[in-house]
Amino acid sequence: MSKNTDIVYLNGKFLPQDQAFVPVMDRGFVFGDGVYEVIPTYGGRLFRLDEHLQRLDNSLSGIRLSNPMSHAEWTETLKRLVSENGGGEQSVYLQLTRGHAPRDHAFPQNTQPTVFISSSPLKAVAEDLLQNGVAAISLEDIRWKHCHIKAIALLPNILLRQQAIDVGAQEAILIRDGVVTEGAASNLFIVKDGVIKTPPKGPFLLPGITRDLVLELAEANNIKYEECSFGPEELQHADEVWLSSSTKEVLAVTKLDDRPVGNGQPGPVWQQMRKLYQAYKQALIAGEAE
Repeated sequence: MSKNTDIVYLNGKFLPQDQAFVPVMDRGFVFGDGVYEVIPTYGGRLFRLDEHLQRLDNSLSGIRLSNPMSHAEWTETLKRLVSENGGGEQSVYLQLTRGHAPRDHAFPQNTQPTVFISSSPLKAVAEDLLQNGVAAISLEDIRWKHCHIKAIALLPNILLRQQAIDVGAQEAILIRDGVVTEGAASNLFIVKDGVIKTPPKGPFLLPGITRDLVLELAEANNIKYEECSFGPEELQHADEVWLSSSTKEVLAVTKLDDRPVGNGQPGPVWQQMRKLYQAYKQALIAGEAE
């Protein structure tokens, strides 16, 4: 990484992070009125950028906010920010809010959205977590009914994940009306008899970019999978349980609600998927994948 590791983009300008300021009446600060994306880079290349930008479009449509930039403009801006911060492995965070206006629940008129992008070094997943897996607990899903929108108002997710951390677990797996949805900060997979299962897309879970890649890799390599609903009993009796996110990739859950998952070690299907995922990353770095 170069020495310029704190360059951000704010409303058309690239500038040091400590020189970037947003008005206190910005609706993102006052109401949590905005959306976001997190995009990792490997070898300086943005991970599945088209898919992230499409999800951004969908989230903006969900909150009735027009996208202020075209995909080409986003691409140019994001690539420049990655370059300004030295390339390599980064975690790029972009956020759009409805802008600053007098505090009123109604949408303001003729307000420019606030566009903010930052980047930080992408930390590799700790080797002990790959070798031993992580612990999770199951909790009631207390979030709103539009979880497919990647909104910045994440307080329910924060409270749920903190409950997991408080008891020594890394993630909370959420259950709504008897149906497993996802993690507080991740998508979810289970494996039973060699078949990967993941909850189908819908309003109660985020359509994860990494989630979709896992299914693409499974299909391309003749690994059986299903997008289907399942309940807590099937979760508890799964042979393997996985979590996925753009920055954590795919992690095995080896302890759920203080009980081992399978034999208490990352399972063989996860091992296979991890190899396929790492091969995809290497292809991305070499310019052979997007």
